[in-house]
Amino acid sequence: QVQLVESGGQSVQTGDSLMISCAGSGLTFSSVSMGWFRQTPGKEREFIAAISWAGTSTYYDDSVRGRFTASKDNVKNIAYLQMHNLEPTDTAVYYCAAGRQSWYRREEVEGYDYWGQGTQVTVSS
Repeated sequence: QVQLVESGGQSVQTGDSLMISCAGSGLTFSSVSMGWFRQTPGKEREFIAAISWAGTSTYYDDSVRGRFTASKDNVKNIAYLQMHNLEPTDTAVYYCAAGRQSWYRREEVEGYDYWGQGTQVTVSS
């Protein structure tokens, strides 16, 4: 059974940094690409970052490029999203996702096979 569990979400101030994690079990991280999405109430889940199965390629939405960095440890089966210079507009539930063919559909919710339960990040001004 595949399971993804996010952790690290918390309430921070504008300009702060935060790293959230996604621990996986039941799958081999080196064979899946990972995506990070976020969602606020009443809105669709939106793509923010992706990292390829080997961890050698990353891709970001314009809203976070230069501030967020995705990485993964294929030995520990953990993916990370390092976030810098956080803004109130970054407030959302953050989800990690994984999939074997996801890199080719990395910005699409439908491109991923497995999802975590989400972790709340709140940025106050």
